[in-house]
Amino acid sequence: MKICGITSVYSPYEFGGSSIYANNITLELSNRGYENVVITINPFNGERFEKEKNINIYRFHPFNLTTIQGIGRKSLLKQAIWSFLDVYSYYSYRMIRKVLIKEKPDVVHVHTPIDMTLSVFNAVKSLGLPLVFTLHDYLLLCRRVTLLHSSGKICTDKNINPLCKIYRKVVRTIVDDKVDIVTAPSQFALDILSDDGFFKKTKKVVVPHGVILGDADYCEKTKRDKGEKDLNFLYVGGLTKNKGVQVLIEAVKQISSDNIKLHIVGNGVYELDLKQLAKNDKRIIFYGKLERGKIGEFYNSADVLIVPSIWYETFGRVILEAFRAGTAVICSNIGGMPELVIDNYNGYLFEAGKVDQLRKALNSIIADPNKLKRLQENAYKSSKEYSFSKCVDKLVEIYGEAIQINRSKE
Repeated sequence: MKICGITSVYSPYEFGGSSIYANNITLELSNRGYENVVITINPFNGERFEKEKNINIYRFHPFNLTTIQGIGRKSLLKQAIWSFLDVYSYYSYRMIRKVLIKEKPDVVHVHTPIDMTLSVFNAVKSLGLPLVFTLHDYLLLCRRVTLLHSSGKICTDKNINPLCKIYRKVVRTIVDDKVDIVTAPSQFALDILSDDGFFKKTKKVVVPHGVILGDADYCEKTKRDKGEKDLNFLYVGGLTKNKGVQVLIEAVKQISSDNIKLHIVGNGVYELDLKQLAKNDKRIIFYGKLERGKIGEFYNSADVLIVPSIWYETFGRVILEAFRAGTAVICSNIGGMPELVIDNYNGYLFEAGKVDQLRKALNSIIADPNKLKRLQENAYKSSKEYSFSKCVDKLVEIYGEAIQINRSKE
């Protein structure tokens, strides 16, 4: 079977958990002996072809002002122009179609089509190829992809912008009849698209992302027994408003204990504001963006990972990374994350945006080391349910089923 993965970002470039997931799928399929084609964006001008073992990689620069990796540094006007041009591009259609004609894959797996634009769906189906689409976010519903207004309020049927209603109708017209199977890492993500009328006649499957497990992943948390005073809290992810790091900083600032540290790993457009918010609190430490290997050390040394998002996270890859290291998780009770974190078993849930609830959860951890140890042990047990190998097993089944579904339409 020859599989074509279409993703806006591919190694050595990274932009969030969805691109890491797409990269890992291709590498695992390659290790299993499958032929792989990757169509992706070149952050720089021009086209490029690369070959890595049995992976053919095609890169092209989009017909736009910049890419998703660079748009955050542009003015609001340029961001608006970029967003308009990113909806549909005949240039991307031709570039993608050219590669598909040349490579003739058996099945195509499309991830979030930012930079690729929605023309990717037309390019694939114009050639009658089976198409699997994975929901990583809410791009089909929202150009912000987060379903959040600029005020930070979640977009609902009652407060939706009229322009967004038009956008959704256009998107439905483009994508609805072209996807053979839709996957998502959580039932929540599938439901929210279905509730808005997307993919009514399309088969939908929950495929949790999974993590690569190993014998040495779990560093048993014995620091309390060794007399270490500091309790280490960890945040890993983008520094943007929707990630809710401001809620976490406020909660930590309200805790009186001197024996805690909050380690913040990541970068983003909201970084300076967050540093200003944390000003004068020496317990809060910013590290910026780090390599994945270095981040693993933080998971191992942390006592608790906090995921304070105020948007509908579709899943929460960082949660599984923490579980794998035997690190408990405190997260917002929103989106797909409650499908991973079981309150008072492998972590705690709190209402998104509620500083007082998060503070209470953190204080509960501080007050009871024995409870923390139990949460950590259960976190590690939970990781075993999300093997990346099993995830890819399921995807291979889905690819085969998509081929059969597509044939039945001929």
